[in-house]
Amino acid sequence: MQNEPVEVTLKVTGVFEKLGIPYLIGGSLASTLHGMVRTTQDSDIVAEMRLEHLQPFVSSLQDEFYVDDEMIAESIKRNSSFNIIHKESMFKVDVFIPRPRPFLQSQLSRAQKQTFTFETEVSAKFASPEDTILSKLEWYRMGGEVADHQWRDVLGVLKTRAGELDLDYLKQWADELKVTDLLGRALKEMA
Repeated sequence: MQNEPVEVTLKVTGVFEKLGIPYLIGGSLASTLHGMVRTTQDSDIVAEMRLEHLQPFVSSLQDEFYVDDEMIAESIKRNSSFNIIHKESMFKVDVFIPRPRPFLQSQLSRAQKQTFTFETEVSAKFASPEDTILSKLEWYRMGGEVADHQWRDVLGVLKTRAGELDLDYLKQWADELKVTDLLGRALKEMA
């Protein structure tokens, strides 16, 4: 599989689409789409899964992925994360079940559909460039501001999308997420 991270991730998002589960692809796949390319060992999906999605989700993926339905059920109950692993490639997909909050609703409503052509045409929703920056800044802060790859991803999206970004949106949510100082520092580094 030449485009393994994307192809494997789209198998999972295809199930979310089929089950009507709101989702978006974030993390390094989104920052690569909007910014600079970097290799990744996994993909990150934010999904509003509920317990009634558990069995159809597992049934749809168990032939191609290692899935642990108990771990998934626990993640849904606790608003945490779980991972599934593609059997053929051993590529890992991390699924985050977020707690409801206004930023999540904003991210989901602004998610952008991207289309890829492999054997057939496949689409999936990715976090917007602005939401990718904000999420990366939030992860950078929560990780003690030491994850250089998160910071480089932020700078990559800022550089690649310069002039296209909704700065008012970025500043509004940076304030809400308490990362205004980090956004300011990143924008200064780009100047």
